[in-house]
Amino acid sequence: MALAVLVAVGCSGSGDDTATSSPFKPVIRLAVNDWTASALDVAIAEQLIELRLGYPVEPTRSDDATAMYRDLAAGRLDAVLEVWPSTLADHDARTFDRGQVVRLGPLGPVGQVGWYVPRYALDDHPELASWESLRTPATADLVGGALVGIDPSYRQYDEDIIRNLGLPLTVDYSGSEEETAARLERAAAARQPILVYWWVPTAVAATFDLVKVALPPPTEACQAEAATGGPGVNCDYPPDELFKAASPGLEAKAPSVAAFLTAFTLSTEDQQAMLQSVERDGLSINAAATAWIEANEDTWQAWLPA
Repeated sequence: MALAVLVAVGCSGSGDDTATSSPFKPVIRLAVNDWTASALDVAIAEQLIELRLGYPVEPTRSDDATAMYRDLAAGRLDAVLEVWPSTLADHDARTFDRGQVVRLGPLGPVGQVGWYVPRYALDDHPELASWESLRTPATADLVGGALVGIDPSYRQYDEDIIRNLGLPLTVDYSGSEEETAARLERAAAARQPILVYWWVPTAVAATFDLVKVALPPPTEACQAEAATGGPGVNCDYPPDELFKAASPGLEAKAPSVAAFLTAFTLSTEDQQAMLQSVERDGLSINAAATAWIEANEDTWQAWLPA
């Protein structure tokens, strides 16, 4: 992969700032989580670290969050590029408090879990825009009296929100993200209103032009209730300011890589466009990363250490 990008990217800058991966430099292990945006983040970083900083990079699949933070603390992993704060379990968050894992600053995109409806549904039924209207049985009936969830094992509070706000809704767990997307597709084909638990940035949100339904703002008290797993959650999900994290040993192991990853940032629009190209247009992760690198040299040049 590095050779292919060297032709595409390496010649666009000055010849003396292009490095080739060196076997004498330590391998940089980047965690790849089980969602497409994480893989895209890592693919961009991998190509640039190998080509511009000369470190070999080993993307490492990390589906178990607790194991990932344990590996970061032990130096078996060097960095993770997309942490969603709302998904941090208490025992994982404590690795940051103890200095076992360190923050590298914001990634850039702001994630938002919540309840969403397709824009066409709002065009036809503007009353679906907020939770107050959903208290009316006739409005709830527009979406079949249900919020389409995904899996009860997700970190979600939908049943509590519904109960505490007195909404005539149930949660219909689809069982998978793919099935929820399929339901959205069927609903769109029939121009049928549908209410789903989802999040941005994602290709699905862009494809179906999902619009967030307004729930009560996430107050400190409500967030504290959610953090303790209490049954009193009656507010919206808070926004997730995605951030990067690293092993405390990365700075000593590869200072230029630590500086690069600290500066590494993407916009929500960048991620949304790449997600669309991969998940809807069929482009490979590496091809989408390469295309972004080719189109955004001014951006990534600024990430390189002086």
